Amino acid sequence: MRNIVLGVVAAGISAALGWLARNYLWKRRLRRKQAFFGLPDNAESLLVVNRGAGGPELTVMRYDVFALLELAALIKDCNAHAQIIPHDAARQGFGERTEFCVGGPASNRRMMAHLASLLPGVLVNVDAEPGPDRGAFQIGSERYRVEVGKEEYVLLARLTVGESQGPRPVFLFCGQTAITNQAATRYLARNHERLTRRHGTGSFVLLLKVVNSQAYGPDVVELVADVTRAAQAPLPTPAAARNTHRAS
Repeated sequence: MRNIVLGVVAAGISAALGWLARNYLWKRRLRRKQAFFGLPDNAESLLVVNRGAGGPELTVMRYDVFALLELAALIKDCNAHAQIIPHDAARQGFGERTEFCVGGPASNRRMMAHLASLLPGVLVNVDAEPGPDRGAFQIGSERYRVEVGKEEYVLLARLTVGESQGPRPVFLFCGQTAITNQAATRYLARNHERLTRRHGTGSFVLLLKVVNSQAYGPDVVELVADVTRAAQAPLPTPAAARNTHRAS
């Protein structure tokens, strides 16, 4: 009888220790995720999206809706809350709430402001007229053109602006097409642990390429480069570029 009792006690202790270990690891993983996204328990966040051009009502393109669903799941996993707001109604600074800004600068005024103030080394061609450079990214000295349905690029960025601005980051999903915005949010959802190990809670800017979206949708994504340094450095003025060319 004593051996049976001791066996039951040992099994109970082992089960309790296993539960405590699993619970500790789960909580540590959750805290790391919350720190990366700047979303502690019950935190508020903003989802900034395009407003449809047809009227004052908030309408969102299909792929941008899918992107919002990806982000909403991440926010819920962090035990936080989200508010969806149109790009032309988002009037606040940085650091008060985590912000997820979805869409290119041609249709998202908030994204245009973020690129100008936070990523001066990024230039996006927003010309309405068709042409080979329409929608192209220029990052530093490199240019990335879009081939719709074949090769499309998107910037995925996590940005913070100084300690005085608070601990809440801004996430940018700036794509050449709507499907690339969804691809970037899905990439973030799948790879946030790896990104945390690599970048911690610091700023980064990644250039991603969506391959053959007409066949594979947003699922086949390649990391082209970490372009943080080039994106945060101001583009040279035409005069400076000519002077550099002459000196070389």
